[in-house]
Amino acid sequence: MMRKLLFSALLALATASTVHAGGLMTNTNYHIAFDRMFARGATTEIDAAYSNPAGLAWGHEGWQLSLNFQKPWQNRDIDCSVPGFLGSNFDKKYNGVASVPIVPALFAAYKKQNWAFSAMIGIVGSGGFVKYDEGIPMFEVPIRAMLAQAGMMPDKYNYSANMKGKQYIYGAQFNITRKINDNFSAAIGIRANYYDGYNRGFVNANMTAVPNNIDLIDLQLDCIQRGWGFAPIVSFDYHNENLTVSARYEFRTKIATENDTRTLSARIKNTDPQTAAQVPYIEGATALQQFGDKVAAYQDGAETRYDMPSLLAVAVGYDFTPQLRAALEYHFYDDKHAKMAGDRQKTLEHGTNEFLAGIEYDINKKFTISCGGQRTDYGLSDEYQQNTSFACDSWSLGLGGAWNINEKARLNVSYFCSLYSDYTKTQANYQGTPYTGTEIYSRTNHVIGVGIDYKF
Repeated sequence: MMRKLLFSALLALATASTVHAGGLMTNTNYHIAFDRMFARGATTEIDAAYSNPAGLAWGHEGWQLSLNFQKPWQNRDIDCSVPGFLGSNFDKKYNGVASVPIVPALFAAYKKQNWAFSAMIGIVGSGGFVKYDEGIPMFEVPIRAMLAQAGMMPDKYNYSANMKGKQYIYGAQFNITRKINDNFSAAIGIRANYYDGYNRGFVNANMTAVPNNIDLIDLQLDCIQRGWGFAPIVSFDYHNENLTVSARYEFRTKIATENDTRTLSARIKNTDPQTAAQVPYIEGATALQQFGDKVAAYQDGAETRYDMPSLLAVAVGYDFTPQLRAALEYHFYDDKHAKMAGDRQKTLEHGTNEFLAGIEYDINKKFTISCGGQRTDYGLSDEYQQNTSFACDSWSLGLGGAWNINEKARLNVSYFCSLYSDYTKTQANYQGTPYTGTEIYSRTNHVIGVGIDYKF
């Protein structure tokens, strides 16, 4: 019985989705001007190299460069409650810390008469690192239930777990822009996206009985995933004195990652009285064989899809006066047709909708202030939300300013935060147990940024 229960618990562990650090921030442009204003889809400045390549037809004549740095802080927490679990309530909050040291981004553009050439290099798809020092409930609850059925209550053993994951999508984008007439321009581009991530963790339970501590279960995972993908980009821009209207479409990026698995091992206490004396532990390939195809996602060389969805962005910007400018913008990410591990994208109710607005004002020739907001709606469902990867709808607020150091150099500074809506998921037979459990997913996000633009 004990052996079967251990296998069942490990099966749940082995088939879990990877721990994603994706969605670390809600940025859709890693230039600091975005952080302090948000709606940058109609810009004609250097950050248009990412958000509006066609708009560079109306930009600075000659060379422009921009170097930007952002520092985010985020928590990704899971509050688990299972009333009546093991004769008492199970209530535990799992604190996930997501971070990245620095998010850099480099922009470059050159314009001569009716042509412009631009490039952007940086982290374009989520990015970051997340760690749960005490593991996550989808592992702990079934294992504790399994041990209880074998007669071992929580005070009879030690339980420890750790889960962490990394996900960076690096992008290098190049665009060619052509001014068609006095009001219209168009651009084509391509972005190479490189996925670099890993999933690492362990689950361990051992008895505290004296004189000998007895290992009950031990599972170790260290899996690195890498892959490439390319996204064609087209954009259009209409410019008429104070009015700018733009549209941009990014095609879906197909990314198939390949596993470089350093560790995938299981060690299980054999409680079969007929064989335990000769084989005290089931381990290595023999233990993994118990899972059949269920460990395929972590096997060395296995492929997993992490597509970046296609994106439609439309924006309108208007200069009310030479000093006062405002913009509105809309994004649609077609997430339901971007393949994820296990076809998880099919559980979404719809693709992601984003609504953005921003305004900026020149106090004088030296200083500019700005602010903006963004609403993000992911189309979430209970089936989509997982301990190892979840999202929350949000409102984001940003503010900051710019200092024109001289005619060539401009310093941008910003702060923004995302206010997430908690997502509550209730499950009957929670994690395979006979109890009803509730999970509340919550997030926080704060980012500061600084960048320098330079015109030659």
